[in-house]
Amino acid sequence: MHQNMLTLELITKEDDTRPVFVTGNFNGWATKDERYRMARVSEGHYELAFQVPAKLAEPLEYKYVKGGWEGEELDADGLPRLNRRMEVPKGKVTDVVPQWKKHDDWYDPAYYPDIRILSKRFPMPKLRRRRRISVLLPWDYDQTDKRYPVLYLQDGQNLFDEDAPFGTWGVDKQLTALSEKSKGDFIVVAIDHGGKERINEYLPYDSQKWGEGLGRDYADFLTNTLKPYVDAHYRTRPQREHTGIGGSSMGGLISIYAGILFPEAYSKFMIFSPSLWVTPKVYSEPFRFSKFPETKIYLYAGGKEGAGVVSNVERFKQAMEKQSDNRVQLRLAIDPEGKHNEATWGKEFPKAAEWLF
Repeated sequence: MHQNMLTLELITKEDDTRPVFVTGNFNGWATKDERYRMARVSEGHYELAFQVPAKLAEPLEYKYVKGGWEGEELDADGLPRLNRRMEVPKGKVTDVVPQWKKHDDWYDPAYYPDIRILSKRFPMPKLRRRRRISVLLPWDYDQTDKRYPVLYLQDGQNLFDEDAPFGTWGVDKQLTALSEKSKGDFIVVAIDHGGKERINEYLPYDSQKWGEGLGRDYADFLTNTLKPYVDAHYRTRPQREHTGIGGSSMGGLISIYAGILFPEAYSKFMIFSPSLWVTPKVYSEPFRFSKFPETKIYLYAGGKEGAGVVSNVERFKQAMEKQSDNRVQLRLAIDPEGKHNEATWGKEFPKAAEWLF
């Protein structure tokens, strides 16, 4: 079978001494593959010529990384870009990388997760909208045949984007540190919020103050549209005992509500600083978790988040324990110095993840 010769030229303003590799569907998305290490022509200028494998089913997909996924290419907005695509991979192509992901010294980049953009415009049928969905796979996902638990997290923009306007949880880095300790064997699915539609999508019930509550349709999307797609396209463990959901603030509220609506789908809850005050009705909802053998809820609140936050989560804990027939394990973490921000929730993430998974 005929093999095409392809030459990739890379131009980048942001350069350093780390080697640049090309990774893609032609080499199983392996990084640090010396066969696809680019030659440094000059500062910010790289080239690589290689034969496209004859057995490759077109189109060719690829990305550039500095070292590994801890240094993957980012777009001009600082976000991981979609895979580059080439319908007919041959000839010479010049690409530009405006910036690269950076890492700090407190984690080993060898264990950095494999971040993939499932879609920039994933359909939400009942809401008639589309949304970016990101998937953070364990660092060695492509080197094993294991199946993994899944954690669905809300407010995807605030989870690992370096330029998030309100800061970031740093979930990518936290997962790296967990994997280094052999405790990061789960998949994170990050669902971007809807911007100006965020409050209504995360609102379980109609509200005079906030307007129409679209929480039921949003929870239905997570459970009956997104989850089946993820289970079909990744090596997941789809049963409820291996499926978690979570978020912070309004994202924590909608995660609780999704569990109330679909207890057959989720058994692990990562709930940080939930906006319980928005919908007091949530305390009196019938908790159907008692029909199932095990549910774990990690509930967090900070003492410096404003009046009522700590007392609200304590009230929710009491309501859950009263109505769940002792089948719910609930861990309540209160940080007297905790604030209502992404950095605080990011620090809590590994504690919650270790306990839940």
